[in-house]
Order: sequence, then C-alpha cells, then structure tokens
Amino acid sequence: MSVILFKLALAAYLLSTLGYLASLVARRVTAARLSTWVFALSFFLHTASFGARCIESGHSPVTNLFEALSFFAWVLAGGYLLLQFRTKTRVLGAFVSPAALLVLISASPGIGGPVGLPAMLRSGLVSIHVILAVAGEALFALASVAGAMYLIQDRLIRRKRPSELSRLLPSLGELDGISHVCLLWGFPILTVGVLAGSAWARIVWGSPWQWDPKQVWTLAAWILYALLLHQRVAIGWKGRKAALLSLLFLVLLAVAFGVELVFFPTVHRFL
Repeated sequence: MSVILFKLALAAYLLSTLGYLASLVARRVTAARLSTWVFALSFFLHTASFGARCIESGHSPVTNLFEALSFFAWVLAGGYLLLQFRTKTRVLGAFVSPAALLVLISASPGIGGPVGLPAMLRSGLVSIHVILAVAGEALFALASVAGAMYLIQDRLIRRKRPSELSRLLPSLGELDGISHVCLLWGFPILTVGVLAGSAWARIVWGSPWQWDPKQVWTLAAWILYALLLHQRVAIGWKGRKAALLSLLFLVLLAVAFGVELVFFPTVHRFL
C-alpha cells in the first residue's frame, strides 16, 4: 500500500508542477490556485504513504537515503503549504513543486523495498537525529527557493519596466519574510538533530566527532545559517544580501549528495 500511495503522490506532484508552470507561461494566477489544491492532495497522499510504510515496517519510515530524500520532499512541500495558506504566495509553488518532484523521482528507486535495521540503528536517538536533521535541511532549502525568487523579482523591479511576470510573483517583502521564517525554524530544528546525532555517535563510536565528510558538511551548513541568522537578527540584514547568502545552501546540498553517493568514503552511510 505504501508504494501505491507513493506513486499516486508522485503523479499528483507532477500534475501540480505542470499547473504551476502553466501559470507562469500564461501569466495567470488561476492555474496556480488550482495547482495549490493539487499540491495539497500530493502532500496528503505523501503523508499517507509514510504512515503506511511505518505500519508495514514497524519502525521509522526514514531509515535510508531514499526514504530520507522522500522525507526531505515531504517537509519541503508541507512547509510551503503552511506558508502559502498564510501569505497567499501561490506562485512560489512554481519553484517548490518541481523541486519536490525531482527529489521524489530521485527517491523512487529505493522506496518500498525491505529494510532490516542493524542493531546499532534501533535507537530513538537515530530517528530523532535523521528526522530533525532532514527537516531542518528541507526548511533551509525552502529558504533558498524563496531567496532565488527574491533575486528574480528584484531584478525585474530594477529594470523599471513593470511586467506581467513581476506582478504575478510574490512581493519582495513576502519572499524575504518566508526566507526569514524558514531560517528561524530550520536552525533550531537542525541544531537539535545534530545534537541527537552527536549523542548517538558518542554511544556507538565513543566520540561525538569523527571528522567524517558528512559531519564536516553538516557543520559547514550549521555555521552558514548561524551566521545568516545572526546577521538578520542582530544586524538587520534583509533582502538581497540575505537572499544571496541563503543560496549557498544549495551548493552545500549538492556537496552532501556527492559525499553520500560518489566522492568520499564515509562512516555515516548505513543503508
């Protein structure tokens, strides 16, 4: 059942992506409004697939890279929907929905297969670590998406030639506010996830720090967003500077996948 629900969610994400892109091409918000409800249905089906997977496996539905990717897309979608229903920034979905779709496509090869957890991973700290760390990273990614759209809207406005696309996109204030909210929530969530992982590593490996490539990447992401949060709260950074800095997370995210899949040996890979 979890696989069927996952495939239905994937199909619904595809439909919402096509609808959002159509709204940009046609320069009409009506298609974006309809796509928002399809996107909400996608999120509901995605949530149901996680619940079914948890029942079928008897443990956390986030135990390997593919399930972590699926959970990343789920948090990205859920975070956007919460913000969208509060701010009515429907066209932001034209960026978020394709991102969620691509992540789910990447996750699809490993979804639904049997997973036998090693004894070392049967710990509540592992579940807390993975779920919170991935959730924090997904919120940072949403902040980066809002930052990218901010830079596009800012460039359109600087041309001093009002266009249909500029009127369709959210205002600079709304986009900056979305990025700020995602940062405020994502940073403490990631921090608690990292601390849970460190506590588990100390139990298993005898030390919370191994100079593992994935640990180094996580520390780099944490420092980047600690700096950005400090600049926003203490110094009052807003707008273009904050948007540019938030985009660096996408670079770190690409490095993370390289660490996990290709470039470096890591003790952090289990399943």
